Amino acid sequence: MRLLCRELGREAEIEQALVTKQGSELAQRAAAGGVRVLGTAWEIGLDPRAWWHLRRTIAAFQPDVIHVHDSHALTLVAAVAMGREIVATRRVEFHIGRFGSWRRPDRIIAISAAVKNVLIADGIASGAVVVVHDGIDVDEVRRAGAVPLDVRRQAGIPASAAIAVAAAALTGEKDHRTLIRAARYARAQRQELHWVIAGAGKLRESLAAEIQRLGLGDRVHLIGHVDRVDALIAAASVFVLSSKSEGLGSVVLNALALGRPVVATAAGGVPEILPPEVLVPVEAAEALAQKVVDVLDHPAPVPFPPGFTATAMAQGVLDVYRTLL
Repeated sequence: MRLLCRELGREAEIEQALVTKQGSELAQRAAAGGVRVLGTAWEIGLDPRAWWHLRRTIAAFQPDVIHVHDSHALTLVAAVAMGREIVATRRVEFHIGRFGSWRRPDRIIAISAAVKNVLIADGIASGAVVVVHDGIDVDEVRRAGAVPLDVRRQAGIPASAAIAVAAAALTGEKDHRTLIRAARYARAQRQELHWVIAGAGKLRESLAAEIQRLGLGDRVHLIGHVDRVDALIAAASVFVLSSKSEGLGSVVLNALALGRPVVATAAGGVPEILPPEVLVPVEAAEALAQKVVDVLDHPAPVPFPPGFTATAMAQGVLDVYRTLL
């Protein structure tokens, strides 16, 4: 999301306009919520048409603060900011380059303390980084999860079987290989346990080959991208996150909102959401398997942490704006 803001009058009211891809789901939802949307062509990361549109928009809107939400938007805005304050949201705990665009923002909103620590280690001043945890609309997630998704029929899973669900892009940092190895370890204790992996990505073929190599084709199911991920999570006996790098692990919040037991690796910002008793070290497949079995034997859903709502997140972002206006 690309957000432009400015202060109006003595009451410190903030007028906002959103610059994003014309006709996108974000544009439609923002417009429905009463946000002024300035749609633009934005087909690739560094789309030159977006650059020209941003330049014209900034000149016309005269914002005091420009808020960007990814590296491509930051690169484009940094070239046309015209002296405006820039706020950038950092969602990953990857390291930044010595001379990259992440040195430009006046404030960086880190979605977890783990992300902030990486930025500080890379030379960003501590005072320039503010932690505002990601938040979700709990009621919306519960409404979405209330409409059943027949994943058992889709994957050929018996009605009596327990299901461990993972939902994440099939990329290296999500470490589905550890999840697949955990499924092999768990099979000895819970023969009936099935593992459902939702997500798309470049590693699908290699993960499918790993599943077959370990003889898990009848227990581990790659079901691809799922639009109704909350409904899938709601159908889980346990939700599992196996990442080795994670800015926060926001999908865990959805699982907690839906009352699902959760097991996760202690990657990045995940321990800021979950208590130690449901965490295991990263890349520890056997420990992950044992923790999943233990949680299935003694399910105890973790209460939803109140500081991770959409309302709390919005207030945190507004507080950052007001420090600059």
